[in-house]
Amino acid sequence: MNVEEAREYCLTLKNVTESFPFDDVSLVFKVENKMFLLLALHAEEPYVAVKCNTEHTEKLRDHYSAVEPAYHFNKKYWNGIYLERDMSDKEIKYWIWHSYCEVIAKLPKQVREQYKDETDEHRG
Repeated sequence: MNVEEAREYCLTLKNVTESFPFDDVSLVFKVENKMFLLLALHAEEPYVAVKCNTEHTEKLRDHYSAVEPAYHFNKKYWNGIYLERDMSDKEIKYWIWHSYCEVIAKLPKQVREQYKDETDEHRG
């Protein structure tokens, strides 16, 4: 998966916005104004930073050499997935979707309800 494919996939998710955070070398993707992904645009080795609960973070890091703690976020929850290492496009899409769902799960109930169809099915 390349950077543009990761970007395009993020934009297929419901109510996702993208913006340049503090520089022009990465994009931040948000749902309901809450960040779920950072995409490094011009890194030497392209990656996405995704959010996972502690249990999923350990599973992800133990299983894939493509995953490392995201250096610029809380390392307990944020993981850098290198796009050109040992994960398939389908697996990368799954973890992007998972990060999206992690953020939605923390939204107020009435807001969460509008995402029920989106989070009930695995996308990827």
